[in-house]
Amino acid sequence: MENISLRRLEKKHIAVLKSFHLPEEQKKFTALPNDILVDTEGRHPIVIVNGEKPVGFFLLHTSTRVKDYSANPHALLLTALSINHLEQGKGFAKKAMQLLKGFVKSEFPSYDELVLAVNHKNIPAQELYRKVGFYDTGERKMGPIGEQYILKMKV
Repeated sequence: MENISLRRLEKKHIAVLKSFHLPEEQKKFTALPNDILVDTEGRHPIVIVNGEKPVGFFLLHTSTRVKDYSANPHALLLTALSINHLEQGKGFAKKAMQLLKGFVKSEFPSYDELVLAVNHKNIPAQELYRKVGFYDTGERKMGPIGEQYILKMKV
């Protein structure tokens, strides 16, 4: 686990990310990297790397979309966290989320809060986020497949 790191998307990561697979029951809660790899204004693709091999992916948003989840002008929105199905169960998601605060301090130094929405039925994700320091704000949003809990963490 000491070889896990977070990196901004690089061209060398794309082929592996495009090969990611998730079971159907997980696809409803997140997006595969292949569907969202575009680096657009305010949307920052982040790769979870084991050594040099991409094993996971998520997006950090600095766009106006963040305002839908936090009134803090220095908040980042975390979306689309996924670990390639072949790499699940190895602790990569937990380790990546433990590294997140340091990564944000280094790569996004003007931001002091992380916010995310997690589906009320996605118990494994809720447990993961709470273990690494996110807390339930009590706020709720309706998402495409039901109620979502809004979680936050200070950086």
